[in-house]
Amino acid sequence: MKALHDLAAPAKLNLFLHIVGKREDGYHLLQSVFVLIDWADTLHVERRSDGRLQRHDVLGGDLPADDLCLRAARLLQAESGCAWGADIHLEKRLPAGAGMGGGSSDAATTLLALNRLWDLRLPQDRLLALGLRLGADVPFFLGGRPAFVEGIGEILQPITLPEQRFAVLKGPAGLATKDIFSSALLARSEKLAIVAGFPASAGTADKTAEACSQGRNDLQPAAEAISSEVRDALALLSKQFGNARMTGSGAAVFSVLAEDGKDGKDDQSLAILLQAQPEGWTGRICHSLAQHPLAGWAD
Repeated sequence: MKALHDLAAPAKLNLFLHIVGKREDGYHLLQSVFVLIDWADTLHVERRSDGRLQRHDVLGGDLPADDLCLRAARLLQAESGCAWGADIHLEKRLPAGAGMGGGSSDAATTLLALNRLWDLRLPQDRLLALGLRLGADVPFFLGGRPAFVEGIGEILQPITLPEQRFAVLKGPAGLATKDIFSSALLARSEKLAIVAGFPASAGTADKTAEACSQGRNDLQPAAEAISSEVRDALALLSKQFGNARMTGSGAAVFSVLAEDGKDGKDDQSLAILLQAQPEGWTGRICHSLAQHPLAGWAD
């Protein structure tokens, strides 16, 4: 095996996000539900015999000096003692600074791909430990299923959710996570009653989805104060689809869509909404994924 092609790195949405505390090292503790969606980057990975690691942008965008794909590859190479290298070709489709985990998902797919391409056969728990060293969201993408998430994002409990559809919208600019978490407007869920014991108390998948629909994002007040685009996106989606909220700590917002829009009307509505916005706005109608496209690669 010398190459792997068309490897998906899907985005995630936070169906709710509650800040429930802060560690001594400054990291905030959260409770959330993460779900995978079918908006994704695509990676093509080729093995090299000289040990070099290089990243290439398929769509001709600007290459960061040290992105998460390369950091993931270097970490795996160093920890395994592998002499192989790799050319990592990335088709970047997910918007940056969106709070959808694009960079973390790329890193997770890189780890899964190189674990197989280099024939390392590291088990999932080893990859999860490496993923956490790269970023708090990386273990979720390695876990490969919707999950109730705690800690700083590293404590995962897989849950079952029914298929859902979402309208996702983002303006041209991103958001800096540090600006949100340093804001005086950062909300905090003082009471954990809404989410304490969430997976067990929610019961069925439908009840779990219902509980998620009633959630909120504690980062949203700070984000709205910082970014007029976040305010505008929330207003646009709320008017068109209702129940709009922010995902993660980025600039993307989403609405959960009703079942009666599967005939294409939601796609048309979002397209009309985007046409009325200035250049740089992006959005999609997305479906949830029951599991990661590479689920089982590290078992």
